[in-house]
Amino acid sequence: MQRLRKAGASDLAVRPARYPLLVAALARRAGPAPAEATGRFGYFASAFAAVVAELPETLREPAAVLFHAGRGGALPVLNDRRRAADRAFTGNGYSRSPDTIQRYLEHDALDPHLLTILSDSGTDVSEVPPEPVDADGWTEDDGSGSLADGVRHAAATWRGDLLGHRPASTLTGPHASAPVWNWENPPDDLDVSSIGQRPVNAEDVERLVRARGLYQEMYRRVGGVPTRPRIVALLNAQVAPLLRSAYDDPLGRRLFRAAAGLAAFAGVCAYDGDLQPLAQRHLLAALRLAKASGDRGLGGYVVALLANQALYLGDCRLVVQYASSALRAAGSGLAPAMITDLHALAGKAYARMGDGRPAREHLALSEAAANRLDFATGPAEYSYVAPGLVATQAAEAHRRLGDLRTAQEYAEESVRTAPLTHLRGQVHRHGGLALVLAARGEAEHAAQVGGLMLDRADGMESGRIADRIATVATALRRYRTEPGVEDFLQRARGYTKSDLWA
Repeated sequence: MQRLRKAGASDLAVRPARYPLLVAALARRAGPAPAEATGRFGYFASAFAAVVAELPETLREPAAVLFHAGRGGALPVLNDRRRAADRAFTGNGYSRSPDTIQRYLEHDALDPHLLTILSDSGTDVSEVPPEPVDADGWTEDDGSGSLADGVRHAAATWRGDLLGHRPASTLTGPHASAPVWNWENPPDDLDVSSIGQRPVNAEDVERLVRARGLYQEMYRRVGGVPTRPRIVALLNAQVAPLLRSAYDDPLGRRLFRAAAGLAAFAGVCAYDGDLQPLAQRHLLAALRLAKASGDRGLGGYVVALLANQALYLGDCRLVVQYASSALRAAGSGLAPAMITDLHALAGKAYARMGDGRPAREHLALSEAAANRLDFATGPAEYSYVAPGLVATQAAEAHRRLGDLRTAQEYAEESVRTAPLTHLRGQVHRHGGLALVLAARGEAEHAAQVGGLMLDRADGMESGRIADRIATVATALRRYRTEPGVEDFLQRARGYTKSDLWA
């Protein structure tokens, strides 16, 4: 595919011997190519156009631009086509770097779909990605199968977690992006009703909704480490049997929504407990259930969680890809809370990559969406988007970009609104301000704010809280002779992961 992109689709007719697998696949679909050169041009143009037409709608125009398919005139250079394709793909007026486009638009998004279409023609296309299986035998589900397959996979994920069977590594590349593509694109689940031995009733669903609320509060008070086992037990004991029971389509969609919310929160807790491969599998299972619910906003929430994990793991380009997919797929059905968070995540990702212009553009869009928020309403899943969250995210992004004055203004605003959020959020906000102050050399003030952070972290068993404290301690270590800093460092030692989880 890379060779054909460089040469353009018309090269199939000029030098078919360079593309034996592709020519064989097209022959299976459209019959043998004509022997005469003049006939081959029309044959390959129509055959390749038919393949492009089977791509998800969001990929058709980018593919046509990249391969120069169905276009006359001279062939533009590849990087110019990449930039034009990226603008068509994202809908933005600017394009990313050619290397980024090659990695994410071409290799992670476009090629897996093209190879799947071509492999379905009956040809043995050796480049088709295999079904991903971890070294420990953990089989993956990319969300492209039936709903029954998705339910079985989710139940297997929950059962594996309960029994201590955990995947060895996180999915990357096409295996990480394919489930989001399959959530974003058709086919949707037209009827989720189920025939089972026990009828599900509305109270069953409400019980799951209430349980998620209780576990969310527990997580915010004590962290994800003690919370996850309780959620996993509920998923196995109650949610999995309910999904196999009897329900009609309307009640089934409510059930899938409740199940997806709990499954996603199991992923959040695994993420907080430094079980990143397991967290990813819980989130991907939740994404398939969210699609069955018909609630695009809920799916956008799960994708935002995946983006947040990708940011933690340092895959900033995947963060942008996830955020763009969620914003595009959910469209007008996406709540301002999710628009706020997704743009903030993209802004932070660009800031970490040192790309200031798109970082600030996304942060501005995040702030604009936050101005439309009604914090008193909305699903429980969105409640983490609390007053001051945008300021917290913007402070980190501007600190990464080296704009410390602006970062401090945002960080101080986030701390001013901290009493409106839960203790966990307050820990992160005080930690964010302490980091900005340390970067500006205001060590004594940073240590004071860091002490307030530690006051709020008491009793939490959380990998992310421990990371936050460790980051602040690292930033202040070179100032240990300054007033108050050594006292803070001594206190912070009691919040390391080994101490928390002993």
